[in-house]
Amino acid sequence: MFIRRLAASAALVAIAVTGCGTQKSEQAQSADPRPSYSFTPRPKCAQPAEAPTDLPSSPVPSVTGTGQAENEDLAPHHAENHAYRRQGPLTAEKRARGEASAKLIRKELEKVRQEGGAGEYGVFSDERIAAALRRLGCGREHGVYIGNGFYSVHTGVTCVSGRVTKDELTSEVHGAYAEPQPGTGPCVENRGGH
Repeated sequence: MFIRRLAASAALVAIAVTGCGTQKSEQAQSADPRPSYSFTPRPKCAQPAEAPTDLPSSPVPSVTGTGQAENEDLAPHHAENHAYRRQGPLTAEKRARGEASAKLIRKELEKVRQEGGAGEYGVFSDERIAAALRRLGCGREHGVYIGNGFYSVHTGVTCVSGRVTKDELTSEVHGAYAEPQPGTGPCVENRGGH
């Protein structure tokens, strides 16, 4: 009796396993040709009203962390040891969208600078910078990190990071880090090891 149940259970499992995931239905295949992702994309913020139409002629390469091509004097396992610092690649379209977002962010942060009130070392309070980013819809869910005049945010497309102080306002568009600094969001380079 026990053996029959065991054999019946094994047969059902075999049928279920051979039928699972072998082929999508024709309707499902034609409905959406894009690949499905197993993660939820980040919400978007600091997006221009219109998509940029002028794409860069060639995308600026992201940091790859290999270093071997630029400097042959590196240790043999330098690339593997620094893989946690790699940034995601950016297509020309993503870079253009990131530059458009960076322009919006700089505009809001310039308002903070014009209002004055910088503190020690010309740094504005984190709350004032956070308020400027919130005006663009960027909050915690966008990986916003602010500290000592540095800011970073993931716009849902790219990272925009830079500095805002009494004397400078910068921004850089880049891909998210493979292993960002813990507790900071996806756009802050890891200062330690992995």
